[in-house]
Amino acid sequence: MKPLMTLPIMVRRLLLVTFPLAALLLSVFIGRYPLSIYQVLEILSLPFFGRGEELPAMHQTVIWQIRLPRALLGAMVGASLSASGATFQGIFKNPLVSSNILGVSSGAGFGATLAIILFGQGTMIYIFAFLFGTLAVVFSYLVARHYRTTPTIMLVLGGVVVSSIFSSLISLAKYVADPYTDLPAIVFWLMGSLATARWEDITTAGLPMLLGVAGLMALRWRINVLSMGDKEAQSLGINTTLTKGFLIGSASLATTGAVCVSGIIGWVGLIIPHIARILVGNDHKALIPASMLLGAGYLVLVDIIARTLTGAEIPLGILTALIGGPFFIYLLKKTKGGGW
Repeated sequence: MKPLMTLPIMVRRLLLVTFPLAALLLSVFIGRYPLSIYQVLEILSLPFFGRGEELPAMHQTVIWQIRLPRALLGAMVGASLSASGATFQGIFKNPLVSSNILGVSSGAGFGATLAIILFGQGTMIYIFAFLFGTLAVVFSYLVARHYRTTPTIMLVLGGVVVSSIFSSLISLAKYVADPYTDLPAIVFWLMGSLATARWEDITTAGLPMLLGVAGLMALRWRINVLSMGDKEAQSLGINTTLTKGFLIGSASLATTGAVCVSGIIGWVGLIIPHIARILVGNDHKALIPASMLLGAGYLVLVDIIARTLTGAEIPLGILTALIGGPFFIYLLKKTKGGGW
């Protein structure tokens, strides 16, 4: 990280912007279906020059219906998880907090599991995952509610309790699920994947992700004040309860929208904010956008590895854990906590 830190701030910002764009472009060109660079460029130029009748329909389908929506959805999911993780780390003043701290992943996982058992594969998985992910956040808040206040530590503990309950419910659902049809689908969904990405997923799940991230961007400067402590924030005229509630709600909304279409993908909301913090500092006005850009490019690159490394597609949750765990240890050793 030191060579990057020596670069001028404008160069670092330019690299942050070009990183996700380069990852998206790379994702369109790389895949198991053989397409030359010229063919891909020709297909991408169709909306501008309109000569699609000369190109095979299969080639157009691979780019427009498989690779492009998958890359865009991966970027949206990565950006949402990273921005949420950075927000929670700032609000809770804890560098080990991630975007799943309030039980969103466990709640969404149980919702998806229940939908698979009741309805099989289909749109109901997204609906149930979103509803139960939101419900988990509400339960965490109700558990933490104490004499008309919601202390931060109680909110974290409430999230741990709710996450544990929903994890147990997932185990129970897997126990009663059909081992030949439902159980494999449940296990694969829980490990995270973008294999079923469609344009419909971008338009439906993209709305809560967009609203959540927009809320975080609008009030990201207040996270700096909240990280100083409630008394200092109140002395500066900030309603800490209302501001925390809005930021936590926005972060949870973005996380729930991401999880309902991608499954449970860990470590993104934990390690990406740390990398962004090393590059741009602790100011959340720059940290939140930097986390979004890094998270978008990172998850797209991981998805490329997942679908090209072996003959069978590797679940994203496995790769993010294998990459994130050792890299997080490396960050801790290099920065000695200085990145926070």
